[in-house]
Amino acid sequence: MEKQSRRSVPSWIWDFAGQHRTQYVLSVLSAVCGVVCGILPYFVMAGIISDLLGGCRDMSIYIKNCLVMAVLWLGRCGFHSISTTLSHKATFAVLGTIRKRVCAKLSRVPLGTVLDIPSGSIKNVLVERIDSIETTMAHIIPEFTSNLLVPIALLVYLFILDWRMALAVLATVPIGFGCYALMTRDYEESYQNTINKTKILNDTAVEYINGIEVIKAFGKAQSSYDKFVEAAKEGASCYVEWMRRCNIYFCLAMSIFPATMIAVLPIGGLLFRAGTLDAGTFIQVILFSVGLIAPLITVMSYGDDLAKLSTIIGEVTSLLTLEDMKRPDTSASQPQSKDIKLKDVTFGYHEKEVLHGINLEIREGTVNALVGPSGSGKSTIARLVASLWDVSGGSITLGGVDIRKLTQEDYHRYIAYVSQDNFLFDTTVMENIRMGKQNATDAEVMEAAKACGCHAFILGLENGYDTVVGGAGGHLSGGERQRIAIARAMLKNAPIIILDEATAFTDPENEAMIQSAVAKLTKGKTLIVIAHRLSTITNSDQIFVVEDGKIRTSGTHEELLAQDELYAQMWRSHISVRDTVEGGAQE
Repeated sequence: MEKQSRRSVPSWIWDFAGQHRTQYVLSVLSAVCGVVCGILPYFVMAGIISDLLGGCRDMSIYIKNCLVMAVLWLGRCGFHSISTTLSHKATFAVLGTIRKRVCAKLSRVPLGTVLDIPSGSIKNVLVERIDSIETTMAHIIPEFTSNLLVPIALLVYLFILDWRMALAVLATVPIGFGCYALMTRDYEESYQNTINKTKILNDTAVEYINGIEVIKAFGKAQSSYDKFVEAAKEGASCYVEWMRRCNIYFCLAMSIFPATMIAVLPIGGLLFRAGTLDAGTFIQVILFSVGLIAPLITVMSYGDDLAKLSTIIGEVTSLLTLEDMKRPDTSASQPQSKDIKLKDVTFGYHEKEVLHGINLEIREGTVNALVGPSGSGKSTIARLVASLWDVSGGSITLGGVDIRKLTQEDYHRYIAYVSQDNFLFDTTVMENIRMGKQNATDAEVMEAAKACGCHAFILGLENGYDTVVGGAGGHLSGGERQRIAIARAMLKNAPIIILDEATAFTDPENEAMIQSAVAKLTKGKTLIVIAHRLSTITNSDQIFVVEDGKIRTSGTHEELLAQDELYAQMWRSHISVRDTVEGGAQE
């Protein structure tokens, strides 16, 4: 990963270009032709002036030269149009490739790595940041290259024509570059600081919008708004200060660079009077000095774009170089059973170990529950079994095969996972459930929905199964989203089902329906349940009590009530709360 992170920006762009490199090459060639067509008229004008000085009175020569300049101008426009079309077409495809690669990478890295990155930052990179370099990439590749190559060729010609006048043309360049160097002093650091402030503003905005319900409920609207305004002010002041420092040097550089006549006219005049420079050459140098500097100024104007491109490519590659979960391309062998075994499993993030020496065995076709205080590590164990994270130490085996020796695709065929926070896509209810089994028929989808007790409420929606649920399922209640997620897992028909507090948002009536459906659909399968409501797991074949990242004890409900004080205390608390709730409901 370190080797990849040291790669240069051009090498990454060349890598991203992939099969579109030919289009970029053709775009650069077209741009070079366009710039050449923009330079050649200076040669024609020099010829016209030479003819005038020579006393030529043949108007057909001047008309022909004017027509040549007109054709060259049209050629410049045509080549520029071709170059721009090719580069934009290639760039749109490349940006799509970049987004696909980032999304594919995020699917391969451990869940904890993704959760450590603010969702606003990932969204910002995938949408705004990548989108913002479209114009830069589409123009900078052909135009930067052509506007750099052609002046160099023209400068070589000037040195061949008269090296003294070539040096005169370049007299203002060192001063202009000096001003430009002062402008770019700490430029990348300042630009990166501005980008960081913008990212903070984006994250603050996402937090403000996503948390608006909580903000209003707790009367924090003003303080949250003030936080957003402060982030906006910091971003603006940072940018203004950066521009204030840079603009004076930029204005000086842009004023000095084109001022080639400051040296060309007096030096050329002296050489002409001395008889060492003829009028035709003098005129060519005057014209070419204008044609030489303009493309170089265009190159320099890409300074901001290059800095932005470098920063954004850096943000993209920081995601692309995240370490994948260690999985083979092909599975060494297939599990012989559906037994799951955790042996001496440890796990931690941010250098803090949260699971310590976990040992447990889950037999095929059994119902297993993980219970314990909040933060004890139940969900972490479930996520490790679901292969959302990699263990730090020890091993997890399926049918005797270490799951790290199975491909993600092979292993995930065995697992259906329903978390306590389920995400629904902004598509129809039918398609959200069908994600559990892509080739499922409508009838199979409806059957899974019926089994999970959500068929009735789906039919009550505006368009039934064709109702679009909104971003993250925002048009549905928490309990409705949960039941659709369970239906999706049921439809997958995997031999191992993990329910991570999957009934947390359901009311008692729907919970009973779901428990009935789970009992029916998981018959003969392995079920792992994490639940706070202990009454839902009393019939489990095995209950594991988790405390402080360790397996405290295990057994059936009756065995734990008799043998484990923590479990017995949790059960008494559960019964007390349930009785209180039911009593309040009856009143």
